[in-house]
Amino acid sequence: MTGHPATQPDLGVLAARILMSVQRELFTALAEQGFDDIAPRTGAVLAHLRADGIRASELARASGQHKQVVGSLVDDLEHLGYVERRPDPADRRAKLVCPTERGLLQMAAAAAIMRSIEERHARALGEREYATFKAALRSVAELPPESPHGTRPPGPGDGA
Repeated sequence: MTGHPATQPDLGVLAARILMSVQRELFTALAEQGFDDIAPRTGAVLAHLRADGIRASELARASGQHKQVVGSLVDDLEHLGYVERRPDPADRRAKLVCPTERGLLQMAAAAAIMRSIEERHARALGEREYATFKAALRSVAELPPESPHGTRPPGPGDGA
């Protein structure tokens, strides 16, 4: 973001607008369904939670958050009764973050709300244009960042 007035908002502003709009609608609808004790920041965990559990390190990677932030969010969600830590059957030293019954109910409610939001956007733009938009957005989100010197760090397949 440049900080200069522009006729067209930049990518960061547009991405923030989308995120804030979706989060506001999602968490308002969740609160109306009885999940009024969770905050949008918990989405870093809840959006990537799996019914069979997931390691905190995987949550951190998937959400782009630091492990400490994810650990704190998991603590909060555990205290609220949405998740519990269980031993990972594949490695007893590791823990899985698993949804509780309340967590599973929240996951189902959030999925239905997100389907509704996406269906509304697809109707507004047209199915094909919305699919193209999502594919382009996913591609941009998955681009590797550039280093501070303007060059892309080596990635898979770069021979590094």
